[in-house]
Amino acid sequence: MDTADEFRIDTPHRELLDQVLDKWSLSILNELCERPCRFNELRRAIPEVTQKSLTATLRRLERNGVIQRDVLSTRPVAISYRITPLGKTLRQPIDVLLEWAAEHLPAIESAREAFDTQEDPTHRQ
Repeated sequence: MDTADEFRIDTPHRELLDQVLDKWSLSILNELCERPCRFNELRRAIPEVTQKSLTATLRRLERNGVIQRDVLSTRPVAISYRITPLGKTLRQPIDVLLEWAAEHLPAIESAREAFDTQEDPTHRQ
C-alpha cells in the first residue's frame, strides 16, 4: 500500500497476506494463540484440514516467521508448533477484520442474495 489516498497492494504484500490469512492459517493461528500444539493435536482441533494441507500451511507460516517448529527430545521424537512474537502481532489486525465482518455481514448477505437471484444471465461476463 502506498498512501492513505491510494489503495494498492504490491506483489510481496499480496503473497504474504495470501499465506497468513487463508482459512487454514487462521485456524492454526487460533489454536496456537492458546498454547503450543503438536501436529496431531492440530489435526484433531481442525478436523476439516487434510494432512497435506496442514503440513503445507505449517511450513508457510514457519517460513514467514509467524510460528516456530520445535523438536522435542522425547522418544519417539516429537514436533511442537508455537506462535512467535511476530505471529502474535497479527492478532490485532485480524480482530479488526473480524469486527468489520461482524458489523457488515447483514449487508453482505443481502448483496449476495440480490446477486444470486438476478434473472439476467448476461450480467455475469
